[in-house]
Amino acid sequence: MVHSVGGMAQKQQLVRRGVGDRDLTYAVRIGDVVRVRNGWYSTMDERSPELRAVRVGGRLTGISAIVARGGWVLGDHPLHVAVKVNAARLRTQHNRHRRLKVESPGGVVLHWITGDQPSRGTAVSVGIVDALERVVLDEDFETAVAALDWALHTQQLDLIDFETLIRRLPDERRGIRDWVDGACESLPESLARTRLRLTGYQIESQVPLGDIQRIDLVVESQLGIEVDGKDFHATRFEYDRSKDVDITLDHKHALRPSAKMVFHDWDRFALAVATALADRGVFVENSGVSRRHPFRDRSLLGFRRRPPRRIPEFSTNEWEGTGMRARRTRLGFA
Repeated sequence: MVHSVGGMAQKQQLVRRGVGDRDLTYAVRIGDVVRVRNGWYSTMDERSPELRAVRVGGRLTGISAIVARGGWVLGDHPLHVAVKVNAARLRTQHNRHRRLKVESPGGVVLHWITGDQPSRGTAVSVGIVDALERVVLDEDFETAVAALDWALHTQQLDLIDFETLIRRLPDERRGIRDWVDGACESLPESLARTRLRLTGYQIESQVPLGDIQRIDLVVESQLGIEVDGKDFHATRFEYDRSKDVDITLDHKHALRPSAKMVFHDWDRFALAVATALADRGVFVENSGVSRRHPFRDRSLLGFRRRPPRRIPEFSTNEWEGTGMRARRTRLGFA
């Protein structure tokens, strides 16, 4: 019965189906269900973010809701929980008997909600639009863009809901609309595109190559970048090498970074991009913003950068000491 309602049920739901107290007690004792908190029972793994959010006294929201849905997210994040403003008896995420100290929630980020938001979503998570709104408000810029790329690409979010979300954002954050690409196919591709655009390069996504192929990213019309994810490309060695040749025959310099390189060795790859462009006579201005860059600083005001511990490979300072012409602009990040 618990599993049939999504793996999380309130006691009154089960009572209406004929379940008694002795049935619930027995099911908990033999491990068929978990008593998450008073009045809540689940068949989910106790380590799952959904169960931990309900144990706190709310539902998943923000980046935690996106992770639980399988979204494109890099690194670890605290548990984001949406809690009604009148919620009481909050508990820690790992122990239903221990009260949660709101002033020191220990790995939990609380979001106090009002209005009709509680009616959207499921018993364990807010709706996708509400979750993505929190991502744009709470997370760094590239993380927000990647989450929106994923939501559009996987059709978790349709274009009408996307426009609704954009209208709900503060004016200074609505510029993210021009950075999102539903044709993007992976997290490393999304991060590479956003980081290269922030550097000042003109980027085109999913550019046709021949009759049936497409190039993930084309930089300044000169570089063709194919971003490899291990799972997808492990069995496509010959096809990928052939595609690199086709990119060269299309008069572009072919680069194929792995997902690991994008995640953990970005500075080195960015230097390779700058070097390849320089060899073709293309340079980015010292300001870090290309003469053709379509996006200006004020559209990114308010987006904060992720602390170094959350992306250890991503320096909190501008790129220095690499001999690169291209520098990553601050663009209003705190």
